[in-house]
Amino acid sequence: MKLVQVNLQPHFGGGEVYTAFLCRALSQLGVATRLLVHPRAGFWNELGLPDETEIVAVADVAELPNHLPQGPLWLLSHGPLPSELHVSIPRRLRTAIAHMPVQGRNPAAFADHDRIYAVSGWVRDGLLAAGLPAWETPLYGVAEIGKRGIDAPIIRTSRYDWDRRKGRDRLFGALEPLVESMRRHPHFERRPGLTLGIVSRLTPIKQFPLLFSHLVPVLAKRPQVNLEIFGSGGYASVRDLDRELAALPTGQARFWGQQGNVGGIYRQLDYLLSGLPEKEALGLNIIEAQACGTPVIAVHAPPFTETVSNGLTGFLYRDPRQDAGADFGRLLDELLDGRHRPKPELAEGHLARFSVDAFVERLRPVVDDARRQTSRE
Repeated sequence: MKLVQVNLQPHFGGGEVYTAFLCRALSQLGVATRLLVHPRAGFWNELGLPDETEIVAVADVAELPNHLPQGPLWLLSHGPLPSELHVSIPRRLRTAIAHMPVQGRNPAAFADHDRIYAVSGWVRDGLLAAGLPAWETPLYGVAEIGKRGIDAPIIRTSRYDWDRRKGRDRLFGALEPLVESMRRHPHFERRPGLTLGIVSRLTPIKQFPLLFSHLVPVLAKRPQVNLEIFGSGGYASVRDLDRELAALPTGQARFWGQQGNVGGIYRQLDYLLSGLPEKEALGLNIIEAQACGTPVIAVHAPPFTETVSNGLTGFLYRDPRQDAGADFGRLLDELLDGRHRPKPELAEGHLARFSVDAFVERLRPVVDDARRQTSRE
């Protein structure tokens, strides 16, 4: 059996981190990967992939079938398989990792798959409700910082991740270096007070503008709470988040742009702050923060109820859309009054669920199943 993984994302994010540690875990189980990637995705060689991982850039999705080897084949796509790979051929297993919940989306994108592997119970519940062939257990993820935890200075960078397919973004992206040359690029330093941090791409699934439309009035009444935002996003995502944060006192929220030293960032935060839950599949940043000893503040709803142990590795609060942020404000007041800060590193049983060893063991029956399915005539 030969394995071909497909990840055609041009931008680096949680799905690409997941792909990298999946390749490493599969290698431990004796399965090498041919990885079909986007030609503009230049980050794959920096993610510590196993030597036997073959990276193939595919410029046109119509060419995907040309890169499939002969014989028994396990196709594994990150997200739904491209339609070009849905041809029914004997001893070909068509599978996908579901990195997004189908709740609120069209599940038809996952039709005609033989297996779908969910990254959380929340994602699996949605797949099953839609009548899709979800694997029996969630695969979750790995708290693996790796090279992204290097000791490098944290200096403010651009908060924009330009989409070069859009004319507006191409224009703004061309002008930004001139604007950035005239701006200060300070080093990050913690400020007195309680430091909440966002460490994430500023994508629509996080729903940060909607979240802060409810949390900003709460934060504005507590100027001793600092909000530090590490990540970049598209023009509209940053614009909408800016609009919501404009009501905060000057300087209470600061943008730092995309950073490589995420391990160093987590360790300088009092708490990692999550986005809203229902469009989120897992939240690798939540797992990573806890592994670095940084507790998490998240909405009390799946998938965060799967990744945060309330009171042990962080705190869960009521969805602010239900109470206008009242429970979030109560929690902040308790923290400012000296409530004990959780120490995630002591929650060994919880963290063990997101270890490399645990991930390999969850993957072992998946590999065994793939070998059985592709060996059938």
